[in-house]
Amino acid sequence: MPVATFPLGPLQTNSYLFHHQGQAIAVDVGGDPAPMLEYLKGHSLQLAAICLTHRHFDHLYGVAELAQASQAPVYISADEDCLAGTEASDGGIWGFPRVTPFESLPMPQGTVQLGNMACRVLPTPGHTPGGVSLYFPEHGLIFTGDTLFYRSIGRSDFPGGDLQTLLRSVREQLFSLPDETLVYPGHGPATTIGDERHNNPFCGEFAE
Repeated sequence: MPVATFPLGPLQTNSYLFHHQGQAIAVDVGGDPAPMLEYLKGHSLQLAAICLTHRHFDHLYGVAELAQASQAPVYISADEDCLAGTEASDGGIWGFPRVTPFESLPMPQGTVQLGNMACRVLPTPGHTPGGVSLYFPEHGLIFTGDTLFYRSIGRSDFPGGDLQTLLRSVREQLFSLPDETLVYPGHGPATTIGDERHNNPFCGEFAE
């Protein structure tokens, strides 16, 4: 599957390049994007878009540099605007570095074309007010940001977070996808929808 994973930045955020037939999209850029740029060059890929699952600082550190180097547009949900200008978005909290500012466009809703790939933008709030997951049905994979992890879920105790909303996003949006769908989360190893539906102790079939 043409997904390259780059754990970047102080929190080792999974930053992804997903490519198909010469075009790529980046999902979250958590640190210095040099290895992502090297990968794009080495595989002769054109970066069509930079897509952000949510507006937390650890997913944003390399966005400005990658956008400048590639001239690719940056997309983020308009429902995340309430976090703009806060430490959760701009960094500085707990001694972490500040995020270099960048320009962005509102994330399209529904089924959209990102480069040469069809994507369903799924609203998955709860970790943040406007978090999204990016589902590529033709390729059987989804990028879930900090909504769903291997055997875990995202935190809901940050500003704008809500546990019940997060659980509803997972159960109604993500667990409605085919079991074999590959899940690429914002941190940690990849998993599948079926595996998490059956075994995730926070939101799976046997969760309390």
